[in-house]
Amino acid sequence: MTAPRIAGIAMTPMGKQPGASVKQLTAQAVSAALADAGIGSERIEAAWFANTRQPMLEGQNTIRGQIALRAAGIEGIPIVNVENACASGSTALWQAAAHIRAGLCETALVVGAEKMFFPDRADAVAAAFRGGTDIARIDEVHAAVDRLAAELIPEDQRSGAATRSFFMDSYAAFARLHMKTFGSTQRQLAAIAAKNHDHSALNPLAQYQKPMSIKEVLADKLIVWPFTRSMCAPISDGAAALVLMADSAVPQAARARAVSLRGISLLSATSRAPEAFDQHVGARTARAAYELASISPEDIDVAEVHDATAYAELQQTENLGLCPPGEGGVYAEAGHTRLGGRTPVNPSGGLVSKGHPVGATGIAQLFELVTQLRGEAGRRQVEGARIAVAENGGGFLDVEEGATVVSVLEAPAS
Repeated sequence: MTAPRIAGIAMTPMGKQPGASVKQLTAQAVSAALADAGIGSERIEAAWFANTRQPMLEGQNTIRGQIALRAAGIEGIPIVNVENACASGSTALWQAAAHIRAGLCETALVVGAEKMFFPDRADAVAAAFRGGTDIARIDEVHAAVDRLAAELIPEDQRSGAATRSFFMDSYAAFARLHMKTFGSTQRQLAAIAAKNHDHSALNPLAQYQKPMSIKEVLADKLIVWPFTRSMCAPISDGAAALVLMADSAVPQAARARAVSLRGISLLSATSRAPEAFDQHVGARTARAAYELASISPEDIDVAEVHDATAYAELQQTENLGLCPPGEGGVYAEAGHTRLGGRTPVNPSGGLVSKGHPVGATGIAQLFELVTQLRGEAGRRQVEGARIAVAENGGGFLDVEEGATVVSVLEAPAS
């Protein structure tokens, strides 16, 4: 079957937007995505809405999508609410693509929207993060990950930030394990973060738009060793939306900019030893997506990965096969993932600098890649990009993300 096409896509600015509601952010993204596709809302036959925080922070649950999308002029059609941690947006795309491939519709809308910034509800925001793992075992798992390569932590940097999420502790533990196993360094993590802050300075929709040096990243506030603040994704509000169409349904006027979804795979965590890096859910999902898309890592021109921390980007470049296992830090420090490098990673600025509104993140990654494949990324354009890959993970189960989606996109035929 011919691959479905992303005919339209849009993203709001990312950042702390206390005056914006989920409805407003959704309407902004949907309106822009429809305009980008050159169609009206009447063409939408089914919609998927990704969100994770409204039930816990606003008390809005069960029919979040129906409520938010009605304000955007979308109603009366099948609307599916999707929650799959930070992978919610890309999971919604996975479902929409299957719907189109099954012949159940020709034109679908996929939306991710999130409000995370509630300065007067810090405890509720923290509780929402804790819910992204097995809360019945959180103390047990927390203690286990804290012991991983703990001897590497400098004596004067053992306390870290008083307030931080379980996820930062987990990522930090596996960063230390990678350091112990392969010799990666804190400076390499800083190089990844600095690269992403530099990239986001070229992105007018990014939460942070200030370049940073490796020295500045290392000197930033300690969160949990080896991470400083600028190595970690911030709290963000924002929305993103895309119009997915069967190839035969794409309007003639839109075909020159319609990007093909060549393959998409969703997998979940497995029980494994922490040291079994080659069996990480990201690596398994990438292999499955590559098989569906009939590509290999050597075909990839640009990637967006789920860098909730700088270590996550290091790990995912290895999982995607962009470099050999254990060499993600060396690869990044050598400049291969920068714009102009061998395979640019996170030209958007990534989660650490572009922002990370959880339910919207997966679609926001695709916004960057579609922009790249259309040749419309301006100063951050990857020249000649034809094949792009997005990795979007969410939640945490023991030693890895609970869910991961890998999507493979192809540029419009020239």
